[in-house]
Formats: sequence, structure tokens, C-alpha cells
Amino acid sequence: MILKKATVLVVDDDPDVLTAVKLLLKPQVLEVITDKNPENLNSLLQRNQVDLLLLDMNFNSAINTGNEGIYWLRKVKEWKPNLCVIMITAYGDIDLAVRSLKEGANDFVVKPWHNEKLIETITDLLDKKEGDKSSKPAKPKAGSTMILGESEAMSDIFHKVNKIAPTDANILILGENGTGKDLMAKAIHERSLRANKPFVKVDVGALTDTLFESELFGHKKGAFTDAREDRAGRFEEAEGGTLFLDEIGNISLQQQAKLLTVLQNRQVTRLGTNKPVDINIRLICATNVPLNELANENRFRKDLIYRINTVEITMPPLRRRSNDIVVLARHFANMYANKYLKPAVDFDAAAVQKLKSYHYPGNVRELQYTIERAVIMADDQILHPDDLIFSVLETTPTEKFDDNENIQLSTLEKNAILKVIEKHNGNITRAAKELGLTRTALYRRLSKYDI
Repeated sequence: MILKKATVLVVDDDPDVLTAVKLLLKPQVLEVITDKNPENLNSLLQRNQVDLLLLDMNFNSAINTGNEGIYWLRKVKEWKPNLCVIMITAYGDIDLAVRSLKEGANDFVVKPWHNEKLIETITDLLDKKEGDKSSKPAKPKAGSTMILGESEAMSDIFHKVNKIAPTDANILILGENGTGKDLMAKAIHERSLRANKPFVKVDVGALTDTLFESELFGHKKGAFTDAREDRAGRFEEAEGGTLFLDEIGNISLQQQAKLLTVLQNRQVTRLGTNKPVDINIRLICATNVPLNELANENRFRKDLIYRINTVEITMPPLRRRSNDIVVLARHFANMYANKYLKPAVDFDAAAVQKLKSYHYPGNVRELQYTIERAVIMADDQILHPDDLIFSVLETTPTEKFDDNENIQLSTLEKNAILKVIEKHNGNITRAAKELGLTRTALYRRLSKYDI
């Protein structure tokens, strides 16, 4: 990074040091921000795009152990892991220098410093940081699994996530079934300042009105027939962390009104009580309903949309991520080869072509289960086109069939559903997973075929 484009934050309780650094750096950099109180660090870093931090080792002149600086260094590295940090101390103690470097500081200077040396140190660190940057934004991780994608569409999403994850902004994730909305929600949580707090997921689209209140807001013993003990709701379980409400587009207007009240008041009241409980959560919602349909006030309250949608992320369908298909397929092939204790597998050229030419109405989830089946059934370490059997359960409105084909496919689909449900002894969640569907999609098919 060119020094002239850099913003430098200096935090030191000595006003003379702040004045000296500001006078030195002001002609050299874009902006110099100074503050005496390290308690303001988080808000300063949130409000400003800081490229480098100069941080004092000691904020208590009666102690001068460096512990205060180490404490705030750790905090900064939690909030901004990639921020360049130079520690400052009036004591040339090599132990403190080594300790701060081990804790994540990039360098260490002793007061009083040589002006040329300080500018050189800052320049070198910013240049190194710029050189280390990839041409593509860092990919969010969910747990230990990287969210994969080399396409332009995913690069844009990674860039947006890197900006919004450290904030507390409410996020609405849009996208078709199977595009990875839940994985993205988890990744945002794990890159946020709430990463060490709970991540609580609720499939609100599957909740009845009674269950909706009990599940989200909790209940007191005796509030209804089966309420045998006090129970905290999901809002309380997510305290300090992130609450992920999946399939938010499927909740009723009555449920929307109750949810809006909680979000406006930042309080929940358990069923059977009149005592509100304060909540501190970051809200992420997801839906497969397009935003223009969601904005229909007969279906969804606009005031709730504004409340949950500070920032929106639209997960692209796999058919618009053609560059990612083979990358994802190889990832799933390696994952399931390890899971099922099989040798490593790969795809021949014809199989790669088949993967690329398919339209994936079931998106990444359909690709994942297709590869899982292929790995299980494969006879050798190279997968061929015949090994790749895509689900007959996924069809798009643009696909045309004559009447005879329609009847045959409907019968095949119904029989496949019956067989999988029987296999799992009526467990809808497991059946939906094996079929590569969401529970809601499977319920729709059960209703369609009167099963």
C-alpha cells in the first residue's frame, strides 16, 4: 500500500506522544487518528478503515508492566485479525518485545524513536500487507470447511461478507434451495465479533403459531398442556451471539407481527409470563422467496423486511457459477472418499463435461448428493458419466415433457419418496436429506401425491 493512501490510528495515554506522531505522520499519510483511551479502540476501528495501529504498551503509569498493552493487542486481534499493529513502549525490554510479537504484533518500537526509522517501519509493514493480499477476497470459513468458489459471483459475495461480518448489521440471505444459505450464515457468524458466542439456527417456516412463540420466546411451566417445565426460547439461547432464522419468508402475518415486536423492543416475554427479558443478538435470516415477492404486503410486512434486511446477500444458483462446479465436485468427492474409507477419486473428461453441462435445479445440495452416491457406488478411482446420476426429483418450470413422460416421472418420483421414507421409518428430516430436498419441499411433494 502507498503510504499516502494509509489511515493510521495511534492510541497512547501520553498527549505529547499523540501530538508528536500526528505532526510526524500527517504529511506522510492520508489520515492520522489519535486517542488517549484504549476503551475507544473497538468503536474507532468500526467507524474507520484503519490500515495500521500504533498502540502503547502501558496505560497505567503506576504499573508499567506492558500487560495493559498486551490485553488491548489481544482484543484488537480478535476484532481485526489482519490489522497491522506496532507496539510502543518507553522501556527497551526484550521480553516485552518478544511477548508482543508472539501475541500478534507486527513490530515493536521504543520511545523516543527515530522519526525516519518509524516511517520506514510503517512503510515496510503496509507494503508487505499489500503484497500478501490475494487478488481475490478471503473466502469465509464455516467451521473448518472453506466456502468454495472461484466464480465472479462468489468473489463479489466474499468481498461483501468481509465487510459486513465484523459489524452487528442484520442480514437477509436470499437464494434458491440448495445454494448454501445456512452455510453462509454460519460463516458470517464465525467471522463476526460474536464468534465465541452461540450460533442458534431455527427453521421458522416449519413452526405452527403455538410452536413459533414457544420455540422462539420460551415458556413458563404450565403455560400450555405440555409445558412441564420452564424453558428458554431460542432468542435467549442465542444471547450475545447470532440467531439464524431460516425460511423466514414462510411465516404467517401473525407470526411476523410478534417477531417485529421483539426486534423493535429488543425484549422477549416467555409464554405464561408478563416479565420481559432483554436480548442481545445479531439476527441473520434466510429465504428462498425472491425479494420482490417478499415485498408483497399481503404476504410479508414491509416494516419487518426493513428490520431484518440492513444488508442482503443473494446466493447465486449453481447454474450461474459454472467455474465452481468442478471445484465443488472434487471437494465433495474427496470428502466422501474419506468418509466412506474409499481411495481418492477423480473424474474423467466425459464426466467433467457432464458435470458442466447439467443445469442443477437443486443447486449445490443436488451436486453434493450426486457425488456422494457416485463415490459410494463407484467401482474404480475414476468416475465416469454413468456414475453421475442426477436426481429425478428436481425439475424446473422450463423443462418440457409430453404427457406420457410426465406420468412416468410422477410415478417414479412418488415411488422414490415412498421408498426413502420407509427406509427411514417415517423420519422426514432424514428422508429429505437423502433425497436432496428441504423438509418444506418434501412436504409439498407429500401433499402433491397425497402420501
